[in-house]
Amino acid sequence: MLLPSVSVWNLAFYAFMMCLASLGLWDVFFGFEENKCSMSYMFEYPEYQKIELPKKLAKRYPAYELYLYGEGSYAEEHKILPLTGIPVLFLPGNAGSYKQVRSLGSIALRKAEDIDFKYHFDFFSVNFNEELVALYGGSLQKQTKFVHECIKTILKLYKGQEFAPKSVAIIGHSMGGLVARALLTLKNFKQDLINLLITQATPHVAPVMPLDRFITDFYVTVNNYWILNARHINFTTLSVAGGFRDYQVRSGLTFLPKLSHHTSALSVVSSAVPKTWVSTDHLSIVWCKQLQLTTIRAFFDLIDADTKQITQNPKKKLSVLNHHFIRHPAKHFEENPAIISDLTGTSMWVPVKVSKWTYVAYNESDKIYFTFPLANHRKIYTHVYCQSTIRQGVDLSWKAELLPTIKSLTLRLQDYPSLSHLVVYVPSVHGSKFVIDCEFFKKETRSIQLPVTHLFSFGLSSSKVILNTSGLFYNIELLNFGQIYQAFKINVVSKCSGVKEEITSIYKLHIPWSYEDSLTIAQVPSSTEISLKLHIAQPENDSHVALLKMYTSSDCQYEVTVKTSFSQILGQVVRFHGGALPAYVTSSILLAYGGQLYSLFSTGHCLEYTTMLDKEAKPYKVDPFVIMIKFLLGYKWFKELWDVLMLPELDAIVLTSQSMCFPLVSLILFLFGTCTAYWGGLLSSTSVRLLSSLWLALKRPSELPKDIKMISADLPFLTVVLIIVSWTTCGAFAILLTYLYYVFKIVHLQASLTTYKNSQTMNPKHSRRSEKKSNHHKDSTIHHLRLSANDAEDSLHMHNTVINLLTWIVLLSMPSLIYWLKNLRYYFKLNPDPCKPLAFILIPTMAILGNTHTVSIKSSKLLKTTSQFPLPLAVGVIAFGSAHLYRVPCFVFIPLLLHALCNFM
Repeated sequence: MLLPSVSVWNLAFYAFMMCLASLGLWDVFFGFEENKCSMSYMFEYPEYQKIELPKKLAKRYPAYELYLYGEGSYAEEHKILPLTGIPVLFLPGNAGSYKQVRSLGSIALRKAEDIDFKYHFDFFSVNFNEELVALYGGSLQKQTKFVHECIKTILKLYKGQEFAPKSVAIIGHSMGGLVARALLTLKNFKQDLINLLITQATPHVAPVMPLDRFITDFYVTVNNYWILNARHINFTTLSVAGGFRDYQVRSGLTFLPKLSHHTSALSVVSSAVPKTWVSTDHLSIVWCKQLQLTTIRAFFDLIDADTKQITQNPKKKLSVLNHHFIRHPAKHFEENPAIISDLTGTSMWVPVKVSKWTYVAYNESDKIYFTFPLANHRKIYTHVYCQSTIRQGVDLSWKAELLPTIKSLTLRLQDYPSLSHLVVYVPSVHGSKFVIDCEFFKKETRSIQLPVTHLFSFGLSSSKVILNTSGLFYNIELLNFGQIYQAFKINVVSKCSGVKEEITSIYKLHIPWSYEDSLTIAQVPSSTEISLKLHIAQPENDSHVALLKMYTSSDCQYEVTVKTSFSQILGQVVRFHGGALPAYVTSSILLAYGGQLYSLFSTGHCLEYTTMLDKEAKPYKVDPFVIMIKFLLGYKWFKELWDVLMLPELDAIVLTSQSMCFPLVSLILFLFGTCTAYWGGLLSSTSVRLLSSLWLALKRPSELPKDIKMISADLPFLTVVLIIVSWTTCGAFAILLTYLYYVFKIVHLQASLTTYKNSQTMNPKHSRRSEKKSNHHKDSTIHHLRLSANDAEDSLHMHNTVINLLTWIVLLSMPSLIYWLKNLRYYFKLNPDPCKPLAFILIPTMAILGNTHTVSIKSSKLLKTTSQFPLPLAVGVIAFGSAHLYRVPCFVFIPLLLHALCNFM
């Protein structure tokens, strides 16, 4: 038997929980639209010219470099510096390449060629050696300082030019955007060096995985500076998120924290960006052609004709970004838009007196003006709506909106009391067909309320509305929808009569409290399914209602049904809280560990890990304490006591501030964590047995040890060597070596026990005599203990739990190890090292535990106290480690240290 005894009911329960977790993971990683981004290609071979940095700077940052992007003749011409364009600096993110600048650089070059290089941009890119800065934060400050030096170096390349720039625009992907924001925290940095910052899929609010304190400290420093100095930040910032396709950085993290629009900061999801309208994953956001075209169009509209550089006018910068990224009025940007137009000439003027009008144009040779008198319509209707499949024309109101297949306009008649007529101009066209539809309507007839179903209806009930009228536009108000844990499926069924041509309908999900809209295009008649879930929860003081805007056909009827999607709810839980799962897994293992220690104290025997996990890992042992602490922190006296004790902020309060607090989430995560701990325990015990079988096949081990020694002859030497390794190289590397040593010791013990059991089966009489002899020897001496088969079994049960705890410590420290290995050619010693303090304590502790058996600690006076520690530590892991994963190992090593001390006390 490779597997320990497993309860059928336990197996069924944990299998069920595994299915639920898998359902949530599937929704996060696969439950989104297909990639609709077009690939951006280079027209000529891309070249990256290395910019020579000052020797002192190159010596201080040997792993970092600065490049200038170019293609073809442009690259040849600019090999001889200085430069004459507008500088833009691209900052790659976590494990990102400086070559990712090529999409933006190539599109900008083509755009410059179209205007005969009247203006052009020079795209620079920083090589950060593809560092894992999202997992190891020790190099973030170093990257920030290097970028500052790069900006000064770039501006020196334009010295002596007629229109020399005094600042640069920065585009930062992922963590590169955070590094750009961190520039402001440098003491000697001048804000005037940056005129525009665009970030792509940058987690501004908090780190995705807070695996070391350097990352969290960096975030706190940057965000506090931006919040406290918001009024003094004088450059415009735009944050673009990828949407649900980006499962690496959820879009809620990309919204700039606590910055309102008057501070020149905008946050938007790519699915809401006009002319883009697609969700991007974490990598495609840097090459998605639709998004990069929008970005480059905005850059060229930002140019000041007088200085031939990006404008310094903050209002214009914000207007341009709103034009291209928020609401596109279906025409080119104008700084001072015209609101008056001369309607003269010999064109036809056709009056239209009906309230609903359609015009189909094909091969029109004459210009036509259709006039709608408003005097009578004002008495009956409140609004007028027009849509056109042709995008040319002049909208004097500037309130038109560009959609994928149409241009739409909605005007409230009350806003134009002096307007006598609405004029629709139809130009002369040749060879192309387009349709114009207009209608007058009352707002209340086109605004329909649709309550969403309850969160716990599990999709068994639905809410439905039928649109029987022949309108062109509807607003479906989705009542009671505003939390991130809500997730629904909307099904729109269209039925059309007498339709011979293909008709397109557009369904736009509009979230008024954040720019995260999404569009769905449907060919009607059809049945279309739309996912309904949020990136940002509705603020408490916000009374807006989420809308499903339907741009429909007058020849069709529509039926809209909404019902809860259980799989997407699980997906939201995983998306927003999946990063906290290691804390919940560790908490469950700690509870089982404490149960084993107490069982050893009270009965003298240690139960199996899986049995004890089922018995002890209960959410009511942890969650109520966390909820109680959070409640008490609402009282001033308790908060003052908390501050006096210098305790860190409760993670539940941090989540509440991010609108991510939901009581049942902790319960769900605890069950997922216990399930993970259960299957992880089975995997580790099975692996130990398989490795012991392999060991037996290669070399038959000795019998069970006759004398148990806590400190063997080679133990002090090994401990000193590992501590030296930790000090001179990387703490995570020493922890990994300690872990492998510990696993080797357990595999050796398992192999010895297997050999003993095999010999017992072959010669039972001899085995019984040996057992009696062992027991007699155990009773007659205190200092020299002989290990029996039962004691070996108990020890293996305990060691299996310790291995599970150590496995999570190793996993949480692995990012700094990977970072160290990747940069080994530059730095032999990792500095700063987040794992070094832990390694110094863990190495001697695990060296002793590797030689520890249950028989040696049964009589310890410290055992009872040790068995009581894991419970409060399991609470502490959830209270302080769920949003700060780097704290989890600190809670784990305490019971391990006490366990080791039981050998001596």
